[in-house]
Amino acid sequence: MANSNKPVGLTQSAGYQAGVRRTFPLPLEEAWHLIISPEGISLWLGSTALTELRVGEQYTTGEGISGEIRVVNHAENIRMTWKPENWDKPSTLQIRTIASGSNKTTISFHQENLPDAAVREEMIARWGQVLADLKSAIG
Repeated sequence: MANSNKPVGLTQSAGYQAGVRRTFPLPLEEAWHLIISPEGISLWLGSTALTELRVGEQYTTGEGISGEIRVVNHAENIRMTWKPENWDKPSTLQIRTIASGSNKTTISFHQENLPDAAVREEMIARWGQVLADLKSAIG
């Protein structure tokens, strides 16, 4: 039985978290390329000098978001820190590509260690819009 006193999206170990996903009519490798290409990076990360995702690479965006790439597993996932200037501590963002048959791939954005429920809702809206923008990018 679920604890009705616990706010939606609040976990014991990772604070508030948010996740959105969408399935695209792309084979896994094409979806992965969409995410890691300079054009794709600008769609989900924003304006940044970062054009290649390498472990240990640090970034700052035009919106004032900063972080570090922690994990890059080809055609599987990216794990990184993500911190706007006004947050006390960074969150963890994971982007995954999950094959769904031979010609479909689910792209997932999952973020944990968010400051509060309001930020959780903001991030759900942000990553939902990013998925819509990625869909537009493939036509």
